[in-house]
Amino acid sequence: MNLFNVYPLFDITPIKAEDVFVFDENNTRYLDLYGGHAVISIGHSHPKYVKNISEQVAKLGFYSNSIQNPLQVELANKLGKLSGCKDYQLFLCNSGAEANENALKLASFYNGKKKIVAFKNGFHGRTSAAVAATDNAKIIAPINAQQEVEILELGDLIALEKALVKNDVCAVIIECIQGVGGLDESTAEFYIGIEALCKKYNACFIADEVQSGFGRTGDFFAFQKYNVTPDIISIAKGMGNGFPIGGILIHPNIKASFGLLGTTFGGNHLACVASSTVLEVIEDEKLMQNVKEISAYFIERAKEISAIKNIKGRGLMLGLEFDFPIAELRKKLIFTHKIFTGSAKNPNLLRILPPLTIKKEHVDLFFEALKSEL
Repeated sequence: MNLFNVYPLFDITPIKAEDVFVFDENNTRYLDLYGGHAVISIGHSHPKYVKNISEQVAKLGFYSNSIQNPLQVELANKLGKLSGCKDYQLFLCNSGAEANENALKLASFYNGKKKIVAFKNGFHGRTSAAVAATDNAKIIAPINAQQEVEILELGDLIALEKALVKNDVCAVIIECIQGVGGLDESTAEFYIGIEALCKKYNACFIADEVQSGFGRTGDFFAFQKYNVTPDIISIAKGMGNGFPIGGILIHPNIKASFGLLGTTFGGNHLACVASSTVLEVIEDEKLMQNVKEISAYFIERAKEISAIKNIKGRGLMLGLEFDFPIAELRKKLIFTHKIFTGSAKNPNLLRILPPLTIKKEHVDLFFEALKSEL
């Protein structure tokens, strides 16, 4: 049997990794400034992470959500404390797309409406309603296009109110910093305006924190910079440091009932231990503070390079914009300098999403390589 060929692959085969480095079958070392799409939060193969998951799988790896699982309660308590979202409720699933599907479904249950409002260059997943709310026609199949979705310009509150006044919108979903779309971020006025308009017209405000959550921006969540209160917050990538886990944080105004949402694998014992360990390491190693310090250093280094036309994003969710397509530069960084970086919908943007454990010396390695290529 062959693999279904949907991924254009670089000819690199990682076999092990440690902190910010990945090693291939020839023991060649690569600096990981992409974290596997912002997934690696506490560094590859963190010893506490490896220990805790190994000990848990030796005891109990999985059982269904029809029994008590104290690890879910423990994770919810740790997440509430570190994120500052103590009053929210947690529903666990397996991925970012699934988190957004559950968020949109719950919003529709809550207010009885079915239309979604999303924003240009947004990305919310590859399934059902989540992909319909994604601004990329190439990945929306006809079956997905049945969803009622309106895509608006980022920052346009007038257009948003025009969409909401029809009273058929169940949810407004937004990444406060866009990931795949290219690190665009609007103004405080806009995010505050979304919250106010959603309240006015009884629509749910969904903050998609799948990529930006778990400390990546220097705040626990990207929306927290703007002092807004989403109805639902979707989470995934950095949540498990590579173990598949996702979830939604649900405002207490939205009430649970038996059977409203469900999952087989979501919140399993291994996933809970993985995410609890991530939270412990973020707190114990002061990684959100490290994000702020390294981000400031990275931005200062970037300002030294005249070829960089724009520095986008926050924390360790950054983009370097050039006035030329970066595809060849990215290949040179990988194959000549052994550095992983990312691309975006914007062809001129190099994305930087390293583990939150990165140090200044690693930033220096990147800029030495970048200068030599430019």
